[in-house]
Amino acid sequence: MDHSPLSAAAFKAYDVRGTVPDQINEPLAHAVGRAFVAVTGAASVVVGHDMRPSSPGLAAAFAEGATRAGADVVMIGLCSTDGLYFASGHLARPGVMFTASHNPAQYNGIKMCREFAQPIGMETGLAEIRDLALGPALPDADRIGEITHLDVLPAYADHLRSLAPVTGRRLNVVVDAGNGMAGHTAPAVLGTLDLAVTEMYYDLDGTFPNHEANPIDPDNLRDLQGKVRETGADIGLAFDGDADRCFLVDELGDLVDPSALTALIAARELARNPGSTVIHNLITSRAVPEIVTELGGRPVRTRVGHSFIKAQMAQTDAVFGGEHSGHFYFRDFWRADSGMLAALHALSALAGSDLPLSQLLAPYRRYVASGEINSEVADQEAATARIAAAYADYDLDHLDGLTVSAQQWWFNVRASNTEPLLRLNAEGADEATMVAVRDAVLSLIRKDPS
Repeated sequence: MDHSPLSAAAFKAYDVRGTVPDQINEPLAHAVGRAFVAVTGAASVVVGHDMRPSSPGLAAAFAEGATRAGADVVMIGLCSTDGLYFASGHLARPGVMFTASHNPAQYNGIKMCREFAQPIGMETGLAEIRDLALGPALPDADRIGEITHLDVLPAYADHLRSLAPVTGRRLNVVVDAGNGMAGHTAPAVLGTLDLAVTEMYYDLDGTFPNHEANPIDPDNLRDLQGKVRETGADIGLAFDGDADRCFLVDELGDLVDPSALTALIAARELARNPGSTVIHNLITSRAVPEIVTELGGRPVRTRVGHSFIKAQMAQTDAVFGGEHSGHFYFRDFWRADSGMLAALHALSALAGSDLPLSQLLAPYRRYVASGEINSEVADQEAATARIAAAYADYDLDHLDGLTVSAQQWWFNVRASNTEPLLRLNAEGADEATMVAVRDAVLSLIRKDPS
């Protein structure tokens, strides 16, 4: 099968992602389907997709390729990424999700896992899948697989509610689905709970007519903040395009630091599983490992990215893992991430408390963070080396990019896997400290090398 030279560019560190149709197209999806079966040895594969216009066709092409390679395919149709992970765990099958998550409308992508939602990244099978997919066409198997269809949404909703029951006072909740897959999953999960839900942008629309489905960008949360203030809601929930990430807005309309939610969920999981390990990535607040330790748990620091966190969770039998990007991972959910389960934990904690969300989270907010700041940089390596030289007298760590630590502050600079960007996260003991560090590092990042 003939492939554009650009096809190889779509294979990233832990998924396939690119623009349609030049980097991601149905011939490539078909080839990946054949390669996926060859590499995983799967007898049956579960396939889901998001609401992007290109997703159904890509999923169908993958399914055809997989059946040609001899595997049966269970098509679960429209779903969130955590819905696909649920199906992989619930059905004990490798899974494939067609989505570009929070990326703009012209993108699509392929997220893959082995049975029980075990991640596939470049070091765990994706390189082999890439090489086979971009090589000579694989022959048909002796037996062509069959395609069946299954609706897993009710079972998914039941499972999530069983892991974080919401009881207590009745909450007023605003949910911004961003025209993404939460518009499909939120009614199923939240609809049977005693909640007053105000729905925003529930229509599935892969062109994202209201705002990009990327809640890590504060601009995309302004509508939710306004609606929370307007309605006097107790909490606001925002999901990204494939609904595997969740961000919160408190009753004041203020954004909730994802590290505070990480610490809250960690506290809940440690209460149920004393002494357990909790994973946190290296750009979460220092408050997270401090609180985990104070509660008798064992914090383990890891690099950014779901495949790395899932692998670390498996190695340590961690009960929970949190990323500052709004990804939250649960041992009871096959170590996979679920934005909806994180939302249920927040709702459960809030409904069981007399406090407003801002006060409930106050103990978990100890420092001031910059948030992630992206800078377009032609030579990321040179910029990082410039920063390392400037901070040579401090504690330097190269686990993922460059982390520089001092008693009153720390920052991390790392290169994007998908774009010519350097990402900066800084944290300080107070606002002035954080701002000083942030601005000093940004000046180094954006310095003209000439």
